[in-house]
Amino acid sequence: MEQFKGQPRLPKFAIPKRYDIRLKPDLSACKFAGFVSVELDIVADTRFIVLNAAELSINLGSVSFSSDNSPKVFEALKLELVEEDEILVLDFAETLPLGLGVLAIGFEGVLNDKMKGFYRSKYELHGEKKNMAVTQFEPADARRCFPCWDEPACKATFKITLDVPSELLALSNMPVIEEKVNGPLKTVSYQESPIMSTYLVAIVVGLFDYVEDYTSDGIKVRVYCQVGKANQGKFALSVAVRTLDLYKDYFAVPYSLPKLDMVAIPDFAAGAMENYGLVTYRETTLLYDEQHSAATNKQRVATVVAHELAHQWFGNLVTMEWWTHLWLNEGFATWVSYLATDSLFPEWKIWTQFLDESTDSLRLDGLAESHPIEVEINHAAEIDEIFDAISYKKGASVIRMLQSYLGAECFQRSLASYIKKHACSNAKTEELWAALEEGSGEPVNKLMNTWTKQKGYPVVSVRVKDQKLEFEQSQFFSSGSHGDGQWIVPITFCCGSYDKKKSFLLQTKSKTHDIKEFLSDSNKSSIAHSWIKLNVDQTGFYRVKYDEDLAARLHYAIENKYLTATDRFGILDDSFALCMACQLPLTSLLTLMGAYREELEYTVLSNLISITYKVGRIAADARPELMDDINLFFVNLFQYTAEKLGWDAKQGESHLDAMLRGEILTALAMLGHEETLAEASRRFHAFLNDRNTPILPPDIRKAAYVAVMQKVNSSNRAGLESLLRVYRETDLSQEKTRILGSLASCPDQGIVLEVLNFALSSEVRSQDAVFGLAVSKEGREVAWTWLKDNWDLIVKTYGSGFLITCFVSAIVSPFASFEKAKEVEEFFASRAKASIARTLKQSLERVRINANWIQSIEKEKNLGEAVQELAYRKH
Repeated sequence: MEQFKGQPRLPKFAIPKRYDIRLKPDLSACKFAGFVSVELDIVADTRFIVLNAAELSINLGSVSFSSDNSPKVFEALKLELVEEDEILVLDFAETLPLGLGVLAIGFEGVLNDKMKGFYRSKYELHGEKKNMAVTQFEPADARRCFPCWDEPACKATFKITLDVPSELLALSNMPVIEEKVNGPLKTVSYQESPIMSTYLVAIVVGLFDYVEDYTSDGIKVRVYCQVGKANQGKFALSVAVRTLDLYKDYFAVPYSLPKLDMVAIPDFAAGAMENYGLVTYRETTLLYDEQHSAATNKQRVATVVAHELAHQWFGNLVTMEWWTHLWLNEGFATWVSYLATDSLFPEWKIWTQFLDESTDSLRLDGLAESHPIEVEINHAAEIDEIFDAISYKKGASVIRMLQSYLGAECFQRSLASYIKKHACSNAKTEELWAALEEGSGEPVNKLMNTWTKQKGYPVVSVRVKDQKLEFEQSQFFSSGSHGDGQWIVPITFCCGSYDKKKSFLLQTKSKTHDIKEFLSDSNKSSIAHSWIKLNVDQTGFYRVKYDEDLAARLHYAIENKYLTATDRFGILDDSFALCMACQLPLTSLLTLMGAYREELEYTVLSNLISITYKVGRIAADARPELMDDINLFFVNLFQYTAEKLGWDAKQGESHLDAMLRGEILTALAMLGHEETLAEASRRFHAFLNDRNTPILPPDIRKAAYVAVMQKVNSSNRAGLESLLRVYRETDLSQEKTRILGSLASCPDQGIVLEVLNFALSSEVRSQDAVFGLAVSKEGREVAWTWLKDNWDLIVKTYGSGFLITCFVSAIVSPFASFEKAKEVEEFFASRAKASIARTLKQSLERVRINANWIQSIEKEKNLGEAVQELAYRKH
């Protein structure tokens, strides 16, 4: 049996065709019993059957194999469960006959509390705590529920039967065909599923209310939620019904199942999971409360529903062949969710907001410890860590870049033919490129391999010389070093106006372009003054570095509102990245930030706010004597917009203004702006007396909570106690996470420690503790000591999923000294597990990047005068 250990993939001598699964969960004892018979095709001589199983107990006597080509039943002589590889090796006395047969296995398992496999989630009904049973199988946890070939390429059909308490609702991927009640238990049988991968099988058993509607094709769509919350499912339901119709047209293939259920699960590690026909969600990503949810919550529900429903085609109907191609699922679903949301809610300007996705991935991909979009997976333990910004957000960004390059119609047509060709089977990245290449006549495979097979991206430097534009690409690293990567870069640029956009493929290190063709005879001389913007609308996945002269022209263009919001965003974001990489002085970045004093666009300001947080933290370490002036500059930067928006919503204002108001006020609170803190406190106290008061609507609650925490300390704890009271009294998950995300912003170290301990207490669901890790800069050291003290408990609770990586990155990444990096490295030397290895390396690299940046800022000679001038400049 040794020959099967340590293999990344299962051997191919038995191929599953159909599963018949019967499960009997016991919700009070938190365990389950089951029986599976798998129709197999034995395609090579073997006396072994090797499949996946984990944390199941299997009795040798319950294992048998019967073949269509032999009258006898084959008993297993030996079985071995190999824990580290999560495989079950069955050894039979003789070689099994070739052809079709049935493998039968009885088993038992535990309804665990790890939010993976077949697990339990807690809810309350009429004050009584109850358990529900839920599955979460992606990436590789179906094996915790039943023995199976737990790989995406091993597609089969599934016939599921459940024995459950008769008062409960039991859901699976397919509609119920029969329900037989037998006293306290009932047996529920479901239609057999179409062919699908094990990670998409799903079961939910509990008590629920629901709302329902139908698509234009008559597909029944339901949203299930805890009893009493049905109204909160209506928004997601309307999004789902419209999105299914939209995708049917976009993919030119109808939705392939007879129903679609979406269920809000109180304990859920990810945001949502696209199980075929039975999509599961965190409550925060599915439920929307008209009175107590914020505009951001509404948008999050819409994009997550659109993302999961995209998977019903891209992932479920056509499935990646192996986890190396995960990005194909996630990157594509992320991109298309914006397409759907934009179609349903054009007023949200969601494609401008998409820049947040690309910024997250540019930040991660600027690390030497990043990984290519396509990353070799050699063991199941490595899969969790690639569910990250590279697979989702860089994946989505390069798809957007390609769609922009090929054109929307050609892209859609080619995509539809890809889905038709690979429906009900598996595909690799190359097969998508082949379809797009065939549809467009462009060298898609050659172009895209440079983006998916190597990590990182280029910075394109541009300068004007003798009426010519000179372009040069080099690999960008946030550390400031240069790599030797080279890309085929779709370059777009404008000169002086958006009327004429020029594009070409930069296939070499450098290229020169004549730009006289852009200018009419009357303004040929104006090249000396025209602004030139590369990467128009930020559709390309690269950064741009302008020479000083071009940068000054863009600065002028921003102040005079000549540029689109996406381009204003791009210039700011690239400048921040170059500053962090010590390729641009902080003085230059701050001066550029000053050009955004009258900015009103949500996405641009949102990024400006997050940059002020990061610059403020670094500057406080590098030049503490300048902090008063820097903070004053930042407050002045937001004053114009804050005064325009005010605290109260205006009649007919946009969704984006509602989101922006919350972010601006939170930023002013974090900066210690006294008027903001006083007004927040006044409104918060009115809210404490009446939770339905219009004076503190959901969009500004986070700002008020952060403001309250700025004044809390060990001798003035009232604000903390009041917030905890609101936390305990609300049953809305979004309200709980709003509060958790505010508590540790307190500057008092003792309070930060108390908040971190609270996050790990039984009052906070395991899935939500990570929201409590947003620690103030004063609390960094306390948080690090706390992480070390609680590491064993954190590993025990989160060690088998991706949430553990959030603890490492949130607490380690904000540090900014080489000594701290060494200390962190020493602590984890004996504690690093495979599941956090990549995150730990990335976090340590960030610490060193911060340390380099501090050294660079310490050496800046004129920074003090520049800051003072910016701080006191009159608007």
